[in-house]
Amino acid sequence: MTHPQKLLRCLLVLCSAAVLASCGLLSTGGSSNRTPMVQAITAADKVAMLPVANFTDVPQAGLRVEALLESALRQSGLRQLVVYPPALNPETLFEPSERKAQSEAEKWAKAQGMRYVVTAAVNEWRYKVGVDGEPAVGMMLQVKDLSNDQVVYSSAGGRTGGSREALSAVGLQLTNELVAGIRVEQAGTPSKIR
Repeated sequence: MTHPQKLLRCLLVLCSAAVLASCGLLSTGGSSNRTPMVQAITAADKVAMLPVANFTDVPQAGLRVEALLESALRQSGLRQLVVYPPALNPETLFEPSERKAQSEAEKWAKAQGMRYVVTAAVNEWRYKVGVDGEPAVGMMLQVKDLSNDQVVYSSAGGRTGGSREALSAVGLQLTNELVAGIRVEQAGTPSKIR
């Protein structure tokens, strides 16, 4: 075998090894960043969940995230959680007005005597294009103290799943990760970050 043939064979082996190694790296993944929540929400505090802004091209993705978010917030210990009225929902197929809806929903929450509001936005909710069609979700979450109009918690993240995972399962996993940093103090127990 000549030197160029040996070199070519070596390159083919290395390329094959690289391709096989990259196949082993195809797994679910994602990340989230969060600002630690300094103050805790107490059991007596009223919390309103506002409409989830939909910044995707998927109609009603915000409504899908809202269902997941409400469940995750209740599981985190928020017993006085109130969901905004459906009339404030901006999710229409023809005229989305996200910022106006958020402002109106916040005014509603203040009028209802809420101490905190939870706002969220979904910026990715789809199956990736390609052979595997992995689910991909991207979201952000904020908790705002209405007594001083300060954001007390902020978290954002993205997650992808395997080709056999449901989009809603990946969305639920990310939602739970984002909600995990919200400090909730139950009656008679000290607050903790989950």
